[in-house]
Amino acid sequence: MAKNHQTFACQSCGAVYNRWRGRCEACNGWNTIVEETGAASPVSGPVATRPSRARGRIFPLEGLTGEAKEAPRTSSGIAELDRVTGGGFVRGSVILLGGDPGIGKSTLLMQASAALAKRGERVAYISGEEAVGQVRLRAERLGLASAPVELAAETNVEDIIATLSQGKPPALAIIDSIQTMWTETVESAPGTVTQVRGSAQSLIRFAKTSGTAVILVGHVTKDGQIAGPRVVEHMVDAVASFEGDQGHHFRILRAVKNRFGPTDEIGVFEMTDGGLAEVPNPSALFLAGRDLAAPGTAVFAGMEGTRPLLVEIQALVAPSALGMPRRAVVGWDPNRLSMVLAVLEAHGGIRLGGHDVYLNVAGGLRISEPAADLAVAAALVSSLSGAALPSDAVYFGEVGLSGAVRPVAQAPARLKEAQKLGFAKALMPQGREGAGRDGSGTGFPAESLRHIADLVAGVVASGKPVRGGRRQPQRMPAYDDED
Repeated sequence: MAKNHQTFACQSCGAVYNRWRGRCEACNGWNTIVEETGAASPVSGPVATRPSRARGRIFPLEGLTGEAKEAPRTSSGIAELDRVTGGGFVRGSVILLGGDPGIGKSTLLMQASAALAKRGERVAYISGEEAVGQVRLRAERLGLASAPVELAAETNVEDIIATLSQGKPPALAIIDSIQTMWTETVESAPGTVTQVRGSAQSLIRFAKTSGTAVILVGHVTKDGQIAGPRVVEHMVDAVASFEGDQGHHFRILRAVKNRFGPTDEIGVFEMTDGGLAEVPNPSALFLAGRDLAAPGTAVFAGMEGTRPLLVEIQALVAPSALGMPRRAVVGWDPNRLSMVLAVLEAHGGIRLGGHDVYLNVAGGLRISEPAADLAVAAALVSSLSGAALPSDAVYFGEVGLSGAVRPVAQAPARLKEAQKLGFAKALMPQGREGAGRDGSGTGFPAESLRHIADLVAGVVASGKPVRGGRRQPQRMPAYDDED
């Protein structure tokens, strides 16, 4: 008879202990360790305690040279989704999709399922959180009720695999969500670390043997991380995050990991009454409605994967009555803002210690690349001086601790996107000598900056005053011309 043994597993990181503890030593989480019960291996005499002496099977080893074949893919019918996955769903691959509740994960997967099913592919949608009637209501609301998608409300992994193995293997199987699944091989409640890991392993094994592309929907924690053991993200072939603010009408699908395509690629969607609509030109969407004459706004020419993207950086610098001025950031790294403020004070000759600083990336987009340093610095100086920046200029460049403006990658793609949208000038780092006016060989008019002091002096000297008397330009506090 198999004996049951008790273990204690952390629900945040998956660390296993032989007794309960209040704090996990691996992730330092409090009250995250939960008791789990599993079946131990049967013991039948001393033979079971000795390691097996059976010889393994000898398999051939191959070299690096040889013909490499492209993995067969199945297009989802949604161009933005195909961009993130690298060209479509790879057969036998497993994708983990995470996102906040109500952000639109089920809507996107329903649209992709219907597009595949209408092309004659077999698609299965397994819901562990909603009844079949609820899924049908969503399909009717999206106008996809006629699509031949196979629906089921089931949580047992063995039953799901047995059902999907009948007949022709599905081209796509959606499991919504992995936290609701449970397997009979583990005696734990659904959602625990052991159940999530065991259920994911069984579904991954099914995908590899049958050639079915499987999408696992994952819950997220309050920090925005995918809930469950971190090992699941290593087991799957791709990890995608569905981002967006419910106060805005667009959503961003970002690839965090992809074994069959580029990482950090994004797909932009707009939430409409008919579901998620693709946005072929996201730069125009993010720049729509901006105030061209307002101080404290700068256009940043960024890159998201292989896609150039222009977004508006908004900054507000106001005198503070607090002993410790506020620093509020939305859409950017707060530590990066602190560094830029310190560089402006040390090498730009301005004093921001007595001012509140508010920074926002318009539209709710989150930026992570250091190339936004120059645009952020320009917006801060513009807001502090009350002088508006040129409306036809874009900014990009990394700012070092010494105040030097450092070059960034893919400058030609950034400039080409700016030129396509009607911008006439770019302020960017000094490029390679002999590469053209902009340092990249594109011929786009550009002003090269070597130091942060050059940016501050240029904004103060050539900034346009605010129109309409909305705000009078104010003198830069403690600005040193010698710097």
